[in-house]
Amino acid sequence: MIHITRDISIGESEIHQEFIRASGPGGQNVNKVSTAVQLRFNVSKTESLPHDVRQRLIRLAGRRMSRDGVLIITARRFRNQERNRQDALDRLVDLIQRAAQKPKPRCRTKPTLASKRRRLDAKRRTGKTKKQRRPVSPEED
Repeated sequence: MIHITRDISIGESEIHQEFIRASGPGGQNVNKVSTAVQLRFNVSKTESLPHDVRQRLIRLAGRRMSRDGVLIITARRFRNQERNRQDALDRLVDLIQRAAQKPKPRCRTKPTLASKRRRLDAKRRTGKTKKQRRPVSPEED
């Protein structure tokens, strides 16, 4: 059981890990040993997450979410399989923890009197500058 928050925990049977060959540094070891980890977590079918957390997780995951609703995290930062496995799990836990935080509702505010004055002063300055750019007409002499 992987504990995410006080209320949310995920069973290890819901997470599928597949080991693949990593690119990057490692010499001959890279060609022989599958050290990278591809972690898959089916967000759409899990019962461990509340509906609102699930929706926020889908939004946060972005490109990492497949069309089937499976979250795919690939970890290949380390040369060691165990460290990559832990890195992938940490990233999954971090993502779910961020999704579990309810967004703060936005309070609509009115612009202050000073900001309205600054805006109008800027508009007046711009208008004055543009007026000075115009060619002088003979009637104004």
